[in-house]
Amino acid sequence: MATRSRRPDRRQEPLSRERIVEAAVELLDSVGESGLTFRALADRLATGPGAIYWHIAGKAELLTAATDAVVAAAVRPAEPGGAPGDGVRTVALGLFDAVEEHPWLAAQLAAQLSRSPWGTVAPRIFESIGREVRALGVPEAGWFTATSALMHYILGAAGQNAANTASATAPGAGMDRAEFLDAVSTAWEGLDPDAYPFTRAVAEQVRGHDDREQFLDGIALVLAGIAALHPPVAQQAVTVVR
Repeated sequence: MATRSRRPDRRQEPLSRERIVEAAVELLDSVGESGLTFRALADRLATGPGAIYWHIAGKAELLTAATDAVVAAAVRPAEPGGAPGDGVRTVALGLFDAVEEHPWLAAQLAAQLSRSPWGTVAPRIFESIGREVRALGVPEAGWFTATSALMHYILGAAGQNAANTASATAPGAGMDRAEFLDAVSTAWEGLDPDAYPFTRAVAEQVRGHDDREQFLDGIALVLAGIAALHPPVAQQAVTVVR
């Protein structure tokens, strides 16, 4: 007589908020926000929707938790002993790469920052950048402005890069990144020379540029502006002594 095999448990480990959020991020990465439902999440976790509601009240809370988890992993501090500004660049690149890796993240960041800046996401990003601004020696009076400028640039540039990538790789686009940039460059070169002299002049620079290098160049520009407008406290002290 054949021995009946024992059916595996529906869950191999206890369900937790962390497991739910991790599965939500995986679903968002694969099917996007529209595909993130509690039924799909329950199937992925081999559980019932009711068990998920015990940990997460609804989709809005789930999206916030998923966004916060990705951001928390992205804003790791730089190794100690680096050059001035390395901390800012580390946080900036962490967010830039996270937005590129998770196609849904840019939209969620915009939503979180505009609708609930008092939530967990905005303070986490602001704190991570702000600590690095303070480490640069920026006077306290300039902390908010300097951190805000960096935060707006980082998220804006990362979001635009993600949007460009999505446009170039969208179904039916029929082009890769190089072809996309070439199409943009060609279109700009064909603009009216009287109405768009500057845009035509830089059109060739669009073709084949490196997004990551351009992003870091922008960070350098913002840091240079911060240093010019808000000299480090130590430098101010030396100036006073002289």
